[in-house]
Amino acid sequence: MNIAREPSHTKNDDDLSNQSLGTLVAQKPLRAKIFDEFGLDFCCGGKQSLNEACIKNGVDLTQVLKRLLENEQITVIEKNWNDATLNELIDNIESTHHQYLKTELPRLHILAEKVARVHGEKAPEMVTVAKVFSEFKKELEHHTAKEELVLFPYIRKLEKEKLHVSSPFGTIANPIRCMESEHENAAQMLQKMRELTNKYSPPEHACASWKALLGGLAHLDIDLRIHIHKENSILFPVAMQLEKDSTN
Repeated sequence: MNIAREPSHTKNDDDLSNQSLGTLVAQKPLRAKIFDEFGLDFCCGGKQSLNEACIKNGVDLTQVLKRLLENEQITVIEKNWNDATLNELIDNIESTHHQYLKTELPRLHILAEKVARVHGEKAPEMVTVAKVFSEFKKELEHHTAKEELVLFPYIRKLEKEKLHVSSPFGTIANPIRCMESEHENAAQMLQKMRELTNKYSPPEHACASWKALLGGLAHLDIDLRIHIHKENSILFPVAMQLEKDSTN
């Protein structure tokens, strides 16, 4: 009689378990969906190893590894940003994620204010959502402006010239620390809105504006975490190493 057995523990499992979440998603972007399923933060929490993240969140590492294996048996053409130049990655961040924020933040701000005004008395949590989103919008607009006007042009020049490039902020590690801290703040505000809206689930009596707001916030949540991942786990580490190499 043949007895079905669970796959044995392999060296590949160990390799995946000991790599950071950010590195794993940078290698294969579709892994982000798996980490989302298990509530593992691959953007601001991307420096944790998979094993550490599972322990911290009370997640079964074996189940995560199983899902990763299943996911990687599906052939999908996807962009590996590890293979791109920094200039190409910045172009993608600005044209995809920054442009998205420039369109969506004002639209969602109007919806959040409307829902809070109309339904706030019976749903006070939506008043809080509007307040959190207003601060979230203001901080992200300042954040992306600093990247586009100061940090990104410096990284582009650094990659192009491949020599020491003078900067207004000393080492590039200084603005990167600031950007990562602001990423963490944005992630915390997203988490707050996620909790207040029961993971963006509209109640049965929600009007069209309410549903549109929550649908927009859900999409923004996904996009921003991918956006932060590209910067924290790929762009920033490579730029710091490039600057270091240029000074040697």
